Amino acid sequence: MAGVLIGVALALVAAMATAVVLTRDPARQAIVLSGYGLVLGLLFLILQAPDVAMSQLAVGTVLVPLIVVLALHAARRHRDDAHDAAHDDDASGQDGDRQDDGRDGGREARR
Repeated sequence: MAGVLIGVALALVAAMATAVVLTRDPARQAIVLSGYGLVLGLLFLILQAPDVAMSQLAVGTVLVPLIVVLALHAARRHRDDAHDAAHDDDASGQDGDRQDDGRDGGREARR
């Protein structure tokens, strides 16, 4: 009976790992990663490793997906702010009127 339970848990872990890899949207991938951590924690519990299961639940199910979601949010906010700033410069007509003051290391001239 225990062998069947372990086999089912391993199959679930393999299915969830495949789902994580095949998910393309990073926000959805973080959610699927959380489910993978939950299933992996269940496998550790079945294998009679409750301390490892608790660590997996805390880190793999909660902490890592939370960090991924926060990083995605920060990156999107930074990208939107940069896009808005570039759009504001284009709209005000200042883009072509800039003088090269040398502080950009020549990056502006290479564009």
